[in-house]
Amino acid sequence: MADESTTARASAAEADCDKPACAVKGEMFAMMKDAAKQSKRRGEGADATTPTAEKPCPVDREELGQGTWALLHTMAAHYPDRPDALHRVQARRFFDALGLLYPCAPCASDFREDMRRAPPAVESRESLAVWLCNRHNEVNEKLGKPLFPCVLKDLDERWRKGGKHCWHG
Repeated sequence: MADESTTARASAAEADCDKPACAVKGEMFAMMKDAAKQSKRRGEGADATTPTAEKPCPVDREELGQGTWALLHTMAAHYPDRPDALHRVQARRFFDALGLLYPCAPCASDFREDMRRAPPAVESRESLAVWLCNRHNEVNEKLGKPLFPCVLKDLDERWRKGGKHCWHG
């Protein structure tokens, strides 16, 4: 009976969230098991207060950048096609705040300068996704990294839909 109950709850959760941003990329139990194994290998105990040989470090610039770009592109991918005035104002405020509060000062300064030259295009999902892709490509160019095609179809494939291999079930 517990299996039927669990399945029913999972089905209800899936019905409430049909977007990949809410989906689980793998079987949760297997991921938790792998995390526990890795934790044991590093000598971390279940008790968070137990001293370890190596404490986790704060994110570095690369980790922060990757996480930030993932968040921003995912937000843009799910931004309304026809946003109301509140969405447009809040999106603009979000990017302004990001340029002010981002913890890497040179990155924040560059982002503010980029926004002065090309303010956030918050008129539609497509305009925001393409605007953000262009800002990301500007950063990638400065860092000597590859550029991404700023076409909605490609952006949706990467940040909104993904292939069938991306989603469990």
